[in-house]
Amino acid sequence: MSLTVPNDLLDQARTGEVDDAAFIACVRDSLPYAWTTISELAEQRDRSGAEFADNQVPPPDEAARGQLLRCLASDAMRGALERHFGIRLAFQNCHRVAVFHPAATEAYEDFVTPRAQILNQKPELVDC
Repeated sequence: MSLTVPNDLLDQARTGEVDDAAFIACVRDSLPYAWTTISELAEQRDRSGAEFADNQVPPPDEAARGQLLRCLASDAMRGALERHFGIRLAFQNCHRVAVFHPAATEAYEDFVTPRAQILNQKPELVDC
């Protein structure tokens, strides 16, 4: 299961729309490794003023890797995080998360090319 959903949030979803703040809190609490990785990258990008910041350190274990995969594979979670942090997310392999300034179109487009994916491959990441 991707998220541990509190009963009040489940009730909110059954009766109408779920607000982003409640959904973000659910993601943060359910996927702490993914949340920490993305929030730290967003802060790093903000502090540096760079077009993007990325994580090149593999997760410490399979549970953490699974959190990243679940978080970034969900359009709803990904979109909520992008709105919350004011960023655009990209993902390579099973751990290279990148956060982009929304106006960093060229840097983003370069990151998501097949060429960039191929150049990011390493033998130790074949089965990650």
